[in-house]
Amino acid sequence: MTRRLIEAAAAALTAGALLAGPAVAASADPGPTAPLPARPAPTAPLAPVRATDYHAIVALSNCSGSVVRGPKSVDSDPALVLTNGHCSELGMPGPGEVVTDHSSSRSFTLLNSSGTGSLGTLRASQIEYSTMTDTDVTLYKLRLTYGQIKAQYGTSALQLSPDHPTAGTPISVVSGYWRKTYNCGIDGFVYQLHEADWVWKDSLRYTASCNTIGGTSGSPVISNTSGLVVGVNNTGNEDGEQCTLDNPCEVDQNGNVTVRQGIGYGQETYLLTQCLTTHSDIDLTNPNCRLPRP
Repeated sequence: MTRRLIEAAAAALTAGALLAGPAVAASADPGPTAPLPARPAPTAPLAPVRATDYHAIVALSNCSGSVVRGPKSVDSDPALVLTNGHCSELGMPGPGEVVTDHSSSRSFTLLNSSGTGSLGTLRASQIEYSTMTDTDVTLYKLRLTYGQIKAQYGTSALQLSPDHPTAGTPISVVSGYWRKTYNCGIDGFVYQLHEADWVWKDSLRYTASCNTIGGTSGSPVISNTSGLVVGVNNTGNEDGEQCTLDNPCEVDQNGNVTVRQGIGYGQETYLLTQCLTTHSDIDLTNPNCRLPRP
């Protein structure tokens, strides 16, 4: 993972013309956007927004991400940005470490639907939740609500699926950092994915055509069937090594280890929906919430 972040940063410096600015724009700091009046809450469940383009996709300074909402969210709730735990500006959380309610002013470049330019800069108010234990996720709470983002930028959030994903589902991994989409399928699920000191549970394994690279960390994994977010892209085995940094290995229930060089992985996101309440809060005291606690 570290190499993937470093390679992404180096590539951004040497390939600015290719990027056309997403990584640079993500590090720009124009200041917070003036808030708009909150829009009323929806009176009926929202239909899934299909990710056939780059709407709701953001670029970070070192990773990718997306504006997402849970099943209980309403337009007046603060919007959330989903990325990886190892993409946090605080650095990679250690095994067993969980960060909650940490003040943040991180900025995100919101892409237009074609991915050819940006609509503006979104800014965080706090890290709502971040960990690399059992999963690899960071949720940023933004200063704008879902309704304000829709009114100001014409962009609706992607919706998190409340259900466990299914093997064989065609997926898209949409990178805001590179403005590139990887298309493949869910090959299966990994009992435990080990990388250096970290262990992730029930991870998504991609088919080979999702050959993700540095900078794609944090990209939403979107079901092409439902249009819902089912995971967040986080790593891949680069060199064929076993369980080392940038070379995750699969460990089954019996302790058998399998190495799949060149294969990418993501972390399931349905667990987030079991913990998200209104106001975009993660409630770790909810008995249905199975995310690691501090």
